[in-house]
Amino acid sequence: MLDADDVRSAVSMPAAVDAVREAFLDLAAGRFVVPQRLSFGGGTTLVMSACHTPSSTTVVKTLNLAPGRTPMILGTLVWNTAAGQVVADAVEVTALRTGAVSGVATDLLAPAGASRLALLGTGAQAADQVRAVAAVRPVRSLAVFGRDRERAQAFTARLGSEFPEVVTRVAPFAADAVSDAEIVCCATSSSTPLFPAEALPERVHVNAIGSYLPSMRELPAELLRTASCVVVDQVDAALEEAGEVIHAVDTGLLERAGLLELGHALRTPPAATGRTVFKSVGLAVQDWALARLLGADRESVD
Repeated sequence: MLDADDVRSAVSMPAAVDAVREAFLDLAAGRFVVPQRLSFGGGTTLVMSACHTPSSTTVVKTLNLAPGRTPMILGTLVWNTAAGQVVADAVEVTALRTGAVSGVATDLLAPAGASRLALLGTGAQAADQVRAVAAVRPVRSLAVFGRDRERAQAFTARLGSEFPEVVTRVAPFAADAVSDAEIVCCATSSSTPLFPAEALPERVHVNAIGSYLPSMRELPAELLRTASCVVVDQVDAALEEAGEVIHAVDTGLLERAGLLELGHALRTPPAATGRTVFKSVGLAVQDWALARLLGADRESVD
């Protein structure tokens, strides 16, 4: 069983970004079988799996989410190959791979020199959003907003120690945090949009990874309506679980045909102008990508 420290020591964020990018390209090429995620108890227990057909390797991950518990998320990941298994802490893998996919999308859609980042949320997924963006763009300033200001201050101080070259601040409001950002990362469980679309600059890339149920919405519908491109990890998954996408499609503000899947967008990059959006609900191919790195690390140790 690889614990959280083992996972972190085995996988760097740049390596995670590269692995997740490759996995999405394989997904677009039809090299994965990915069953729909199972959800029980109103989303409190999740089961995800994927099989990479060329290598006959699989990953299965279970997560249990209990708001108010510390830690809120518990889970286990199992990587299966002909040679054996690797079992790892799923919480650390989830944070890494969720950060990594934002890194992939940011590298695809954000301006090459983008350096101003806004982060909304200070929970378990938040820090890896910053790490992933910093792995693909020259982050120079970071504005953080969290509902609990003291927690946001402590969180920002920790990130400041990790990234001493980055100028950090705690924003009083979400709209203030995003007002001059070139990249925005949303990592909350909000059921209502975090900011109005008009609070954003005219050229900005927005990642949203926090919501994973139809009742959750981090992004304003107007942003999805006016964005030059809206990229999702998988269209079917987004229309099943991403509240903001479901709402925008159901109300006619966004056409299903206008949604781009990340793997296909990587193969044929879209014209990323004005405001761009990446919405992720998380796919098991991301877990597979990280599990493969962990499996390779175990083989090198053995």
